Amino acid sequence: MSTLETLSFDNAFARLPDAFYTRLPPDPLPDPYLVAASPAAAALIGLDATELARPEFAQVFAGNRLLPGSEPLAAVYSGHQFGVWAGQLGDGRAHLLGEVSGADSGWEIQLKGAGQTPYSRFADGRAVLRSSIREFLCSEAMAALGIPTTRALSVVGSHAPVRREAIETAAVVARLAPSFIRFGSFEHWAARNKPAELRQLADYVIDRFRPECREAANPYAALLADVGRRTGETIAKWQAVGFMHGVMNTDNMSILGLTLDYGPFGFMDAFDAGHICNHSDDRGRYSYRSQPQIGHWNLYALGSALAALIGEPDAVQATIEESYAPSFEGHFMDLMRAKLGLARALPGDEDFIGETFGLLQQQHPDYTQFFRRLGELPAQVDEATRTAADAPLRDLVIDRDGLDAWLALWRARLGAEGRPDAERQAAMRAVNPKYVLRNWIAEAAIRAAQGGNFTEVENVLACLAKPFDEQPEFERFAAPPPDWAAGLAVSCSS
Repeated sequence: MSTLETLSFDNAFARLPDAFYTRLPPDPLPDPYLVAASPAAAALIGLDATELARPEFAQVFAGNRLLPGSEPLAAVYSGHQFGVWAGQLGDGRAHLLGEVSGADSGWEIQLKGAGQTPYSRFADGRAVLRSSIREFLCSEAMAALGIPTTRALSVVGSHAPVRREAIETAAVVARLAPSFIRFGSFEHWAARNKPAELRQLADYVIDRFRPECREAANPYAALLADVGRRTGETIAKWQAVGFMHGVMNTDNMSILGLTLDYGPFGFMDAFDAGHICNHSDDRGRYSYRSQPQIGHWNLYALGSALAALIGEPDAVQATIEESYAPSFEGHFMDLMRAKLGLARALPGDEDFIGETFGLLQQQHPDYTQFFRRLGELPAQVDEATRTAADAPLRDLVIDRDGLDAWLALWRARLGAEGRPDAERQAAMRAVNPKYVLRNWIAEAAIRAAQGGNFTEVENVLACLAKPFDEQPEFERFAAPPPDWAAGLAVSCSS
């Protein structure tokens, strides 16, 4: 394991021409202090966990001290925001320090909130403690749920004031990813009619991350197909766990299929397919039900950017249609079967899963608790014991007759497999989390941290590292939202 000083940097992205970025150091953060750090993320880059407690750690990951071999830069990209072409964007508050070799691959280290860059567009280049804690916790929570994501190494805070809707305090979150290249990174060069740079970026991604695409008849079509498949799989996992990104702009879409840029995200509480987690999303473009469609739309924006390399528009369209929808639909069906305790695919499953979401939409139960409690129920009951046996789930709904009718269908479908209860229930516990990062949980940790108490951030991190386990010591995090949480709203500034 490495110390801070012996981390080995190999900055592949920095070897691209200067047109792809601006080299500049982070802005110093006054009097930084460590809010939280993730030992699991530290292990990815081979950093010894004892290094997290060193005073130098906060200095490094506030951006105040550069490690040997790092080459800080801010990348340029463009993108569509809320479906409208926004032109040039770029890392307006992020500095890529460089790439560190990990156990299985390289990991880029990026500081988010580390000051102004040429792409800040009149913004201050800072992040606030509130948003930084949310991104830190959700990045690590998503990884524990098995969802492709960027990771978060640490949050470093400062008492330096930052103006948002109100005066808040500054913070920097250290993010890890194999690459932070986005759909918008390709849109940037296509919009500027720069085919050489477009090809160079595509070649970089293929050679660095997807070398198998080089063997295809058209490597660039193969790259688009790969992105389509991975994006479909990731969004299927979002839908299955009830996660809403909140701002699926093309500049927030990872070319590697990772969940990228945690802002106004949310996990579903009372189920509503039309739920909008982003207070800034007036028209519901990024609602829960819209996410699969927006993933499709964004892939067409990427395909349009890559068209000069792929060829005819029909080839671009075929590549997207043959990759994204089959990946999303296949993975989503598999995930929902697993959540329902179904071990294999049978005719009629699609209709039954549709009826399940119809029930959820009608009854509005807590989404996470519904599937977790469903996993506790027996596959067979007699009429005398049914009400008591089903009580854990019946307590979540108002129309219990409607639930009873659905449970009869569910048990009939289980009966087609004859799977032993103990085996099925264990399998359902392994895929239906008990704990997710509900907004009220994050908000409670943020309020404590704003008062100088970081213990609750540590508790939430520890709990969400094992979301499928019972963890009696964290039972409070499995509770439905308290009354005070009804007024919580998160926006693009969150």
